[in-house]
Amino acid sequence: MDEDIKINRDLNLKGTICPYNFIKSKLAIEEMKVGEVLRIVVDFKSAIDDVPHGMEFEGQKVLRVRQLNEKDWEIIVKKEH
Repeated sequence: MDEDIKINRDLNLKGTICPYNFIKSKLAIEEMKVGEVLRIVVDFKSAIDDVPHGMEFEGQKVLRVRQLNEKDWEIIVKKEH
């Protein structure tokens, strides 16, 4: 995936459990403009599946999901509408 993705907003959800990871991500992306990119950092294992699935269900585009270190994952989502 393109390493030059321009991030418009960071959302640190470390320590947050599901379903709050998705809810907080959804609220954050709703405040953004179409075309902007949200970077979400999570450390709750099921969030690496739940958040991208929920974002795609909501019509947003998941650009990347990758592991940052032993505990943390990054989910990058582009607002589509």
